[in-house]
Amino acid sequence: MSPRFLIALTLAAATVSPALAQTRQHDVRQRSTHVMPFSMDATMHQFRPTKTGGLMVVTVHDGDVKQVALVRAHLQKEAALFARGNYGDPAYIHGKNMPGLASLSAGAKRISVRYAQLSDGASITFQTVDPPLITALHRWFAAQVSDHGDDAMM
Repeated sequence: MSPRFLIALTLAAATVSPALAQTRQHDVRQRSTHVMPFSMDATMHQFRPTKTGGLMVVTVHDGDVKQVALVRAHLQKEAALFARGNYGDPAYIHGKNMPGLASLSAGAKRISVRYAQLSDGASITFQTVDPPLITALHRWFAAQVSDHGDDAMM
């Protein structure tokens, strides 16, 4: 992660009161149950910004076979949607004005989206050579970490 990105993430987090952030995280968690078929309690979302985009990873804490299958099916579906510029599920969960979403949707043809299975879940890799899209991916990742609270990490 770049120092500039970390500073922006810190400033964004500092501008939201803890009570407001907790309320938003609760609301996001509730809406997540309508989109994500796996248990949020059984999983961890990880967002890793890279120089060319980023990596989204969802893993199951205890390796529960049913939860792993649900994570894989969901991320495979989402990767296919993201590749077509469809970010409707994150928009439903986080709001249509979620940072980065409009740019990612509009620039989808310039972003490579790859799904991969992991032993305890799955991942989606996003790559582009377009600096504004890299920034949009990083902003989108930071917003997800903020909104998911203890269910996500950078």
